[in-house]
Parts: sequence; structure tokens; C-alpha cells
Amino acid sequence: MTYELWYWNGIPGRGEFVRLALEAAKTPYRDCTREPGAGQERLLEDMNRVREYPPFAPPYLVVDRMVISQTANILLFLGEKHSLAPADTAGRLWVNQIQLTIADMVVEAHDVHHPIASSLHYEEQKAESLRRAQVFRETRIPKFLHYFERVLIPHEGWLTAGTHWSYADLSLFQLVDGLLHAFPKRMAAVISDYPCLSGLHKRVGALPELQDYFASPRRLPFGDGMFRYYPELDGE
Repeated sequence: MTYELWYWNGIPGRGEFVRLALEAAKTPYRDCTREPGAGQERLLEDMNRVREYPPFAPPYLVVDRMVISQTANILLFLGEKHSLAPADTAGRLWVNQIQLTIADMVVEAHDVHHPIASSLHYEEQKAESLRRAQVFRETRIPKFLHYFERVLIPHEGWLTAGTHWSYADLSLFQLVDGLLHAFPKRMAAVISDYPCLSGLHKRVGALPELQDYFASPRRLPFGDGMFRYYPELDGE
């Protein structure tokens, strides 16, 4: 079975959390809007097809006749289907809990540069972004990172306390990667306070299952997505 992944072309965004899981699991998939001749128009056309359970927005995964949307929901499915999460109910819910918390922080990171509306350009809300960035750097980054550090400490490396990573470990890597890109000064100043989180980021980055992906053009660089670097929004 080859999955169809639908997401905006040209940015990693929320779709990257799904790509990491698919790539690490060596699961065949089509990145549909990145295929030759495809593009955003094809995504909009597919998203607006008449379906019993239509997606609200990308990313979404098409599996036979089933359409699964929302990043955490997609990963919940892949976790059970491809052993990317614990087999027991408590373990699956735990990993999903972490994924939802990651999603919360991703939204807050995005809203730093778009605090008023996604439909407005950054320059149209720059004053509000500067205020939002200070709060995010000083309050929200340490609050979230402290939590992730706290849950990693008793689990000896991976979030599930086992010898194998879960999809939430991959997503936590992507979150830290995005923060390092968007807030390099702030992260350089605080990352040493979170050795377990920093260690997880390095371990996922070195996973043999992901090296081909990281070295390929399938791995999109950060740019105009959820994590954006504006020097004026960063600081120690």
C-alpha cells in the first residue's frame, strides 16, 4: 500500500511531522503536490472533492478510501499501523498526548510572526509580532521545553521508556529543529538547560533510518512555513 500525503508544496510545515514518520518507518508514500506537473491547484482540487469525511485543511493522508486529517490524528493512525507507538492503550495515549502538546507549541511559534491573522503579511503586523516574540522567548519557550525535559528524564532517552523511538520523538526533533532555525540566539542561550531534550534531538538526527531522507531533496528547508527566522524577533 502506498499512502497519498497532501500538503502545501515548498514548505515543511505541519506536513514534515508526517513525512518524518513515513520516512523513518520506510513506508511507501506519494508526496502528491511535489510530483511533476502537480502543485497547489491540485491540492485544492483534491481537498474540495466530494467525500464523506472531507479534510478541513492539509496535511491529510489518503489510505484507500479513507481520508485522515490533522497531524496528530494521522500520526496516531501511523503509530498503530506501523509500530511507531507502544502497543498498549496507555502508551498510545501517552505518545498522542506529547504530540498534541508539540502541536500547541507549533501554533504558538507560528503566531509569533502572524499574531493577528494568517491572511496578513508579516510586515502588516510587525509591531504586534515584536511584542509577541518577547513573551514567546522569555516565557513560552522555557515553559514548553521544561515540560519536555521533565518527561524525558525518567524515560532514559526515548519518550516511551523503551529502546525504540516513537513518532512523538521524531516530532520533538522537528520542533527543536524549527526553534533552532527561528530563534537561534534564544535557543543557544537556553538549550544547555535541557540536556535530555538536546540529546534526543541529536539521536533522532543520527538515526540510520533517516539519513537517506536528510541527504535528499525530499527534506525541505525551513522558509515561509511555521518556523520563520526574522532577526528582530530573536534575542537572548
